[in-house]
Amino acid sequence: MNKESRANLQFHMESSSNEFLRGTLKTIVLKLLAERGRMYGYEITQSVKERTNGEIMLTFGALYPVLHKLEQEGFLLTESEEVDGRLRKYYSLTPSGNATAVQKVNDFERFMEAMQSLLKPMEGEMSLTKL
Repeated sequence: MNKESRANLQFHMESSSNEFLRGTLKTIVLKLLAERGRMYGYEITQSVKERTNGEIMLTFGALYPVLHKLEQEGFLLTESEEVDGRLRKYYSLTPSGNATAVQKVNDFERFMEAMQSLLKPMEGEMSLTKL
């Protein structure tokens, strides 16, 4: 594979990863808040980065619209607190946010199981890694 092909492949992989991330951002945020109780934006981005060993990097440009949408939908409460002379906005789940977190995580786990079944080669078929 030449350099140009590798560069295009990397671009397509990053592009598809971003597509996957967009579809799961709400689930990620809800899951983290369900586990931790209350977090601020930077803390959410760092938690995702640490838990995925840097494989998933949330930008503020992707995170904050999701936080605002979840707040508008009634799933989040916000609380501002002064920390080191700066105002920090904390997010926590409402009761309906907790219920939604459980549902979204369950739905995503079922989806992942279905994808694993789909990606696993059927008996007698060739694996993509061997193509």
